[in-house]
Amino acid sequence: MKANGSEVTMGSAVERTDEHVKEYLMYRGFTGTLKHLDSEIKADKEKGFRVDKIIDQLQQFVQSFDLFGLKEYWLYLDRRLFCRLEDVYRSTVNKLRTSLYRYYVINTIQKGNLEKTQEFFQKQALELQGQAEWRDWFILPFIPAPEQNAAFSPYFSRQWADTFLVSLHNFLSVLFQFHNWFSPQPVLLSFDAEVQKTTSLTEENEQLRQLLFALQTENRDQRDRDEMVHHKLPVYVQNMDRLGDTELDLVSSQRAVSTTTTPSRNFFSTFLPQGRRTPGKSPQFPSGSSPSQVAVGRKDPPTNPLAKSKEAVQAKEMKPVSSQALTSELASSQSQQSANQPTHPRHKRIQEHEKERKELFSKPPSQTPEKKGEAGEAELLAETSSEPPDSSNRGPEGAGLSAEQPFIKLSQEEYGEHHSSIMHCRVDCSGRRVASLDVDGVIKVWSFNPIMQTKATIMSKSPLLSLEWATKPDRLLLLGSGVGTVRLYDTDAKKNLYEMNIDETHPRILSLACSPSGSSFVCSAAALSRSGSCDSVPRLPIPVSGQLLLWDTKTVKQQLQFSLEPEPVAINCTAFNHNGNLLVTGAADGVIRLFDMQRYESAMSWRAHDGEVYSVEFSYDENTVFSIGEDGKFIQWNIHRCGVKQSEQVLPQDATGPFVLSGYSGYKQVQVPRGRLFAFDSEGQHVLTCSNTGGIIYTLTNGEPALESVLSLGGHKAPVVTVDWCSAVDCGTCLTASMDGKIKLSTLLAQKS
Repeated sequence: MKANGSEVTMGSAVERTDEHVKEYLMYRGFTGTLKHLDSEIKADKEKGFRVDKIIDQLQQFVQSFDLFGLKEYWLYLDRRLFCRLEDVYRSTVNKLRTSLYRYYVINTIQKGNLEKTQEFFQKQALELQGQAEWRDWFILPFIPAPEQNAAFSPYFSRQWADTFLVSLHNFLSVLFQFHNWFSPQPVLLSFDAEVQKTTSLTEENEQLRQLLFALQTENRDQRDRDEMVHHKLPVYVQNMDRLGDTELDLVSSQRAVSTTTTPSRNFFSTFLPQGRRTPGKSPQFPSGSSPSQVAVGRKDPPTNPLAKSKEAVQAKEMKPVSSQALTSELASSQSQQSANQPTHPRHKRIQEHEKERKELFSKPPSQTPEKKGEAGEAELLAETSSEPPDSSNRGPEGAGLSAEQPFIKLSQEEYGEHHSSIMHCRVDCSGRRVASLDVDGVIKVWSFNPIMQTKATIMSKSPLLSLEWATKPDRLLLLGSGVGTVRLYDTDAKKNLYEMNIDETHPRILSLACSPSGSSFVCSAAALSRSGSCDSVPRLPIPVSGQLLLWDTKTVKQQLQFSLEPEPVAINCTAFNHNGNLLVTGAADGVIRLFDMQRYESAMSWRAHDGEVYSVEFSYDENTVFSIGEDGKFIQWNIHRCGVKQSEQVLPQDATGPFVLSGYSGYKQVQVPRGRLFAFDSEGQHVLTCSNTGGIIYTLTNGEPALESVLSLGGHKAPVVTVDWCSAVDCGTCLTASMDGKIKLSTLLAQKS
């Protein structure tokens, strides 16, 4: 079996090398040489070192009773291969030649061609009559039924023929396994072997990396289970170990009612995930302090990274404190707080507490256990002396404390096959392939695991404006053009499956979104208003007319047209929730519309931005919607309460567009946003946005400010115009595409604690 595998490797390497040589000759225009090479390959007696083809050639001579061709071919193999063997193998070669001749003779008798049998003994008499193994075979033509003769009957069995062919096959395979000794190996064949070796090492490296990530995930889960008892609780339930889940839920509900009114249950309860996702954090509580999180057993990352590091210090370094001592110190601390309240404002106390924390963290790690215990007690008392501070009132000292970065950038690779500005760059559902579209209408389908490799290139005669991966199957790609057509492209077969004509009056296909079920897709079509280079001209006072259509992917027919109130308007961006029951859209009139996909009607809409809405996405728990608009704002909207902002953050212009690339002699290239402007990580706690030098990752704080910058990916020399984030285990891959046609692929490692 090992020899057979080596033979296949050698033969396949020769075959691939022949194809490379043919491709080179065709490229250089050496058609005459190419014709001669083809004829030489067809007449190649070594059959490209393919043992199966050599065996087939020998059997062809036997079946056609071509004794002369059989002898000449065996003599060629003897001169080319067998004569170079050591003398110890000469007996094996002679036995194989004898068996081959006997195989020929037996075949002539089985086929009833006695004339060819007698011809064989007449022509081979001088060569064979002196050999002992052929002495009894000369009477074979004269025996009436040789297959029943005891001396010859074994050779007429199928078992003997199969045994001979397998033995010959194995002998040649072993011979080709050590092919270097009879013919110096060309450099081209060595190159092919090196490519295979490199590919094998790359795959092995990827497997080891995945194993590393799996082990890290296992360790992280074990650490989460071990530290679950140290999960941070609100002040009013700290050190109450006997407080059960029922009482905890009761206290949580009472505190929530006293703070604000909970939105009433509405029709979204039928669409939002029930059990698929953990319930999202309530906007009324700071992250990490909601009692409901402890009740359901989920460990959400705290908003303030300092709180996470404090919990670790408390869990590992704090001495046990008795309940009685803690109660007395709490009482004295609260009385001192009430006495000092008129003269010391709340933010002053917060600054003092943060200063104490800073001093604790600045102590060297080599302190004695007794000092560590005292530090833990002091920090615990400082923690319980006041309520957790709001992020809006965070003191400068607390803000200046350094915390562990949530991500580590492991590597950054570049995909440079585009030669113009990128419009869209999307990863498919499986995370295996990327589709990127530039302003010249060139689409590249490529993979990055285990190596970066282009799978398909799509050239379009008509301008392309949008693309989207299908969900089922994920090899299909939807392409929206500027002439009113949508194409369904198979990236494996590299061909168009369908081309759908949408509407001649609305030829610009601005956005595509495929339903998670894969049975339908939503298409946004807009009328002609401004040209593709119109991005620098002022926005028209009247929004461009548009349509929002639902198409069936199986029948390739339009199912319905959504009603857009108060008037038909161009929809710039669309996104489904996880089960396809809700669809959110952002339009050129600045309005976000939420559609019920079971009734195919608008559930609610509200004015979201001053100007166009560029990008919209559902949050991780799908209780809110995030949007970026022409006004440069990143806003979180509560879908349970129409038009109510949950958070708002003003982003730099290089994150929202229009994007400007300056050139020589004052030339400026301006591009309005087309693709996705932000993307979330796998847990919905961090968001990736655009910038002039690369992507920037923020943490969602659910407070003021709404975003906190944690990592700048960098690597770009031109403005980044679209982003995407593919997450797998602890390793996330961020895609950032810029106006110079470069796409950076940054691999991140999540720092979980």
